[in-house]
Amino acid sequence: GLGKVGTLVASLLQHSGFEVTGVDAVARKKLSFKTQKADVTKKADLKKLFKNQDAVVSCLPYNLNLSVAKTAHDMGVHYFDLTEDVPTTQAIIKMSKTSSTVMAPQCGLAPGFIGIVGAALAGGFSKIRNIRLRVGALPQHPTGILGYAFNWSPQGVINEYLNDCEVIQDKKHKWISPLSRLETIYIDGIKLEAFTTSGGLGTMCETYKGKVEQLNYKTMRYPGHVRAIKFLLDELLLREDPELSANILINAKPPVNDDVVYVHASVEGWKKDRLLRDEFVRAYRPQEIEGQMWRAISWTTAASICAVVEMVSDGALPAKGFIKQEDIPLESFLKTRNGSYYNETGLDVNEREVA
Repeated sequence: GLGKVGTLVASLLQHSGFEVTGVDAVARKKLSFKTQKADVTKKADLKKLFKNQDAVVSCLPYNLNLSVAKTAHDMGVHYFDLTEDVPTTQAIIKMSKTSSTVMAPQCGLAPGFIGIVGAALAGGFSKIRNIRLRVGALPQHPTGILGYAFNWSPQGVINEYLNDCEVIQDKKHKWISPLSRLETIYIDGIKLEAFTTSGGLGTMCETYKGKVEQLNYKTMRYPGHVRAIKFLLDELLLREDPELSANILINAKPPVNDDVVYVHASVEGWKKDRLLRDEFVRAYRPQEIEGQMWRAISWTTAASICAVVEMVSDGALPAKGFIKQEDIPLESFLKTRNGSYYNETGLDVNEREVA
């Protein structure tokens, strides 16, 4: 898929020394890598594409990933994607049990990088109380009640807003409603609201069950967003037609170039009998890569999945089976060519004592 993220993924991998072929439903020209037109909804086309390939990176809408993953599994090709869709990931986990190659979904920003950061913070504690992970991809200069711009797939955003969310609450694994548990967060003096959305934790509930009291993921938006979205989905009944919802919202709030990605991860627990909180808080903005300016959401997503591909290729991660994002060492991730893009704002982690 050669949208904004897919095109950057292909370019980054090419500049990392990989031989890349980009695939899209329409012919693409004037790119620095080879391209091919194909219908990825047809298994025969996928089989032809994957012949003699080592790996496939899917930057397709979440609903197209499963057939790509199955074909990669059957043909012994490494598989990576950006999905936040829980049923897709669960199906890929089942596939991975009989896979001769890597099956690595959820390699983007959230799930993806945020889980790597959360696990790195958690690793410093002898006993963990809470893991709270928050991500917001937003316009720098919001307008209107929604205060939003659809720089990411509108279908993916709506999917996150509609599906139930995994959490660990009071040491129990639960499913809760999306667009709930509203809270206020300040980053760089900017007031944001955070609320539950699906998929952001990846497989972390399974990994940390029995090890933490609370674990949850929330999306961050400017204040008032969740109330407006609830009006659209619930009172206007748009949740009954996700495709229409996505079309209406992308028409009303098209992408902007001046975006920002906020990352806020915190872990509370005990170190040598002291109750402490460690935080990783960043605001990532557009960055010039290979002579072109890229939106923050594009490069943070693309750099994350490309870093994981690098680590598998270099032997820093297993060569077969399912890869959990929380099993990827943050330090090694940031030392890769593509993971190093996250270093632009430094790596300081705040540690605070909890009264």
